[in-house]
Amino acid sequence: MASPYAFRLALQSLSKDFWINLLSMLTIFAGLFIISLSFFIFYNIDAATRNLPEKFSLVVYLEDNLPKEKVDEVIASVRSRREVASVKYISKEDAFRELKATLKNSQYVLEGIDDNPLPDSLEVKLRRDAMGSEPVRKFAETTRKIPGVSEVDYGEKFLSTLHDIRNGMRTAGILLAAILSTGIIFVCYSTVKILFYRRNDEIETFKLLGATKGFVRAPFLIEGAAIGTTGGLTCLIALYLLHHVVILRIGASVPVFKTLLFPANIFLSLPLVGMFLGISGAAIALGRLKY
Repeated sequence: MASPYAFRLALQSLSKDFWINLLSMLTIFAGLFIISLSFFIFYNIDAATRNLPEKFSLVVYLEDNLPKEKVDEVIASVRSRREVASVKYISKEDAFRELKATLKNSQYVLEGIDDNPLPDSLEVKLRRDAMGSEPVRKFAETTRKIPGVSEVDYGEKFLSTLHDIRNGMRTAGILLAAILSTGIIFVCYSTVKILFYRRNDEIETFKLLGATKGFVRAPFLIEGAAIGTTGGLTCLIALYLLHHVVILRIGASVPVFKTLLFPANIFLSLPLVGMFLGISGAAIALGRLKY
């Protein structure tokens, strides 16, 4: 545990080398702000794509002239599956009426069609935990094998694209966070290294007086923690102002901005993240110095 004297030395150094520490803090702030802003964008895109499957449904087309008893058997067979949330039967007559309503301004498309060409169908909604592209594909393949089912349409390209978007965003976010976090650690590393050499005479005096490595290291670790925490706290304030002053004001005239989510519970950890990165950079710097 650091002694009060170590905290006093760290405070003196922060004040004495104010501009170096301020530049380091602003650099950490910039890195964390870019990471946080990217996370904010990815978080909202992920939330939007995560809600899309709620409107997603499979359409199970039934064979023509299927007896009511057989239709009921198909419905019961589909409904019994664990992945199914709901099943809605749509008769060919209802489907044709819905088609006419949809094409009410383009009735010429249906001219010359005397018989109803549409089949009976089932609209199947799946549970959220079964909305992956692979589980849906397997469900569709199994459903096609049910007697009385002619075809299953489930928007394979839609699910595949949605899956690729979410995976791509997650990978890009992790890479960006890793690169910028490494940069932040390097900034703290360089800052502590500079401060160490600027105080070389003072450290030599401590060594002659019998100071331990822990005593010498403690003020630098505290400085790294202070610089990182300040950068994280500044980033948190900037994000709060960006959301509550800029985005919400724009949302008054552009409603889509009101739907953006602000993950405050996650962003509140930014000062701790900054402190961890600051201590890590300082520890690496001290570990490579000979004294």
